[in-house]
Amino acid sequence: MGVIAILVIIGFLLRRKDVVDDLTSRKLSAIVVDVCNPALILASILSGNITATHHDLIIAGIIGVFFYIVLIILGCIMPFILKAAPENRRFYNLMTVYTNIGFLGIPVAKAILPENAILYVIVLNVMYSLLFYTHGLRVLNGRYGHMSIKNIFNPGTVMAAFSLFVFWFGITLPPIISNTVQYTGNATVFLSMVMLGVSIARSKVTDALKDIRIWAYIGLRMLLIPVIIILIMKKAGFDSVAIRAMCLMASVPVGNLPMIQAEKAGMDTRILSSAIALTTVFSMFSIPLLQAVITLL
Repeated sequence: MGVIAILVIIGFLLRRKDVVDDLTSRKLSAIVVDVCNPALILASILSGNITATHHDLIIAGIIGVFFYIVLIILGCIMPFILKAAPENRRFYNLMTVYTNIGFLGIPVAKAILPENAILYVIVLNVMYSLLFYTHGLRVLNGRYGHMSIKNIFNPGTVMAAFSLFVFWFGITLPPIISNTVQYTGNATVFLSMVMLGVSIARSKVTDALKDIRIWAYIGLRMLLIPVIIILIMKKAGFDSVAIRAMCLMASVPVGNLPMIQAEKAGMDTRILSSAIALTTVFSMFSIPLLQAVITLL
């Protein structure tokens, strides 16, 4: 996480020096999301270092289903716990359910977790896409909001599903393909962390510092919920790989996708942008803290 923090600082400085402007940032983020992240997912499967079994994948799927059922319920409750204004409740709902498990979660999992943990990350990313473009857009746009089924089939989701297919059937790809995927995936950690630094540099973190509700959200969603997950999974007898993976997925910051969709709809996204900035900075400290807590409980 110290290395990741340094990469984020590099991105922050590149933005402050105007080496990476807004247009460059958007294009590089698209490369990370649509090319590098999907390649990293497949490269992890093709590495040969994963020793998980079909049973482990099924367990990951079951855990993922319960994980999102709980988050969806919590998303309905959280705005009332935080006493959010009626016009902002949808945003706190989305912030609770749709965190940054892809752009941040995938490279961080690859960097700090055991190889087998990537199965949980892949499964949750598939579920994320399935839910956001159905349930998420309904929450954002109201009861009769438009669902975007075609957007479910984005490069990340398709590659994640293909990676699970490759894992399940033990498929070996030709070296020219697997090596290309490996080299492309290797760029993910650097580019994604630099882009996070760029995002922080252009966000108003100071405004978020003054918002007591965002701090309350951080305490509940990024600290309390992961600790509860750790305790429940330890009590249920899950292995450390599953616990560490789910703890990471529960402790990543607010994701960008709800804000992007809200901006397209012409909504006021100041709460979302402030929450993204502050939770991203906070996660640089909370993620290693929570991973350490796993060994103590």
